[in-house]
Amino acid sequence: MATTTIKKTEQTGQTKSTSDSSVAENKQKQQGNDLLDKMFLNMLKDIYWAEQHLVPHLEEMQGHATTDELQEAIEDHILQTQKHVSRLEKVFKLMGEEAKAKKCDAMEGLTKEAKSMVEETKANTMTRDAAIIIAAQKVEHYEIASYGSMVQIARTLGKDRVAEILEQTLWEEEDTDQLLTKIAESYVNPMADEE
Repeated sequence: MATTTIKKTEQTGQTKSTSDSSVAENKQKQQGNDLLDKMFLNMLKDIYWAEQHLVPHLEEMQGHATTDELQEAIEDHILQTQKHVSRLEKVFKLMGEEAKAKKCDAMEGLTKEAKSMVEETKANTMTRDAAIIIAAQKVEHYEIASYGSMVQIARTLGKDRVAEILEQTLWEEEDTDQLLTKIAESYVNPMADEE
């Protein structure tokens, strides 16, 4: 059974009643926000590590790509990824947090798998380019899921400016995924089928 407390405010002299249940609800809501804030910060640290980890692996994939179009697409992605790291640093700053990375097991696994896919295909073939595109799109899909989730959580937490910054990155990840699909469908996959 909730009890009601009557308080007299010092400034107005008026009485104000509060119930134990409403105080408990406010405390629980604040604790929930603290938990969501903590999870959001951990997600930022995770994707910050992932983006930094990705750059040298993209450079490696670019070196194995056969077609100019795929090499250029990967070059663009490298430049975007570096920009994404800077944006994440801006987000940390907006939140009053130090930019710290937390190892991302998912990205580590995706880059290991990408390396295996390259090693399992013959050099200078469209089949290798197809493997590189598949590996790169797996990375893109992970990033799209991560940034999409973070945008929504930022909005839920009332961090609208943070959400806007993260959404820019989300759109770029989606554009890169579409470009890779276009390269694969227009000629890499059909040419790989003829090898």
